[in-house]
Amino acid sequence: MKRNNLFGIAFFAVATMLLFSYCAKQPATNDAAATESKETTASAGLKIAFVDIDSLLSKYEFSIALNKEMLRGEEDMRMKLSEKAKALQADYADFERKLQNNVYATRERAEEEQARILKKKEELDKLEQRLISELSAKSQKNNVTLHDSINSFLKAYNAEKGYDLIISRVGDNLLFANKALDITEEVINGLNARYTPAKEE
Repeated sequence: MKRNNLFGIAFFAVATMLLFSYCAKQPATNDAAATESKETTASAGLKIAFVDIDSLLSKYEFSIALNKEMLRGEEDMRMKLSEKAKALQADYADFERKLQNNVYATRERAEEEQARILKKKEELDKLEQRLISELSAKSQKNNVTLHDSINSFLKAYNAEKGYDLIISRVGDNLLFANKALDITEEVINGLNARYTPAKEE
């Protein structure tokens, strides 16, 4: 059966969604005020920072919890499909043995058994597609929840810090960035400080 690491692809796709842009100043009410604001910002310089998304996702406790949840879901799916695949293989092997030993009284009876096994195979394929679809949907939902959690924190964080721009660093997408602009650890610590793990039932 063809399998993809759904979590690896889907869950970490959230990294591409995390381009954070916040303006510290209120929008101007007229053209003159807008021009003055731009000139002031240009002369004073933009206040910019960046967050390393790979580090954030690997250290944010909520992200770690979602990761574990997805891995458990993938393991459960693999086990369920594996058990049903083994049962199907046993059925087919039994059918082949009976066919070779002329156990079936008529050709029609053999064809009925073959049709039953083929139907079972179709049901297994449909089950696999459904489980993969459900896991993918869960992963997408987790991505949105994680994205919202980080965005919510950054809005509150930036209300105090006043950055004009917070950008995401994903892999090596930034050719160069001054290390002094890196607020990753500060953001991770803030996220973890407000995270409350869900109680397991």
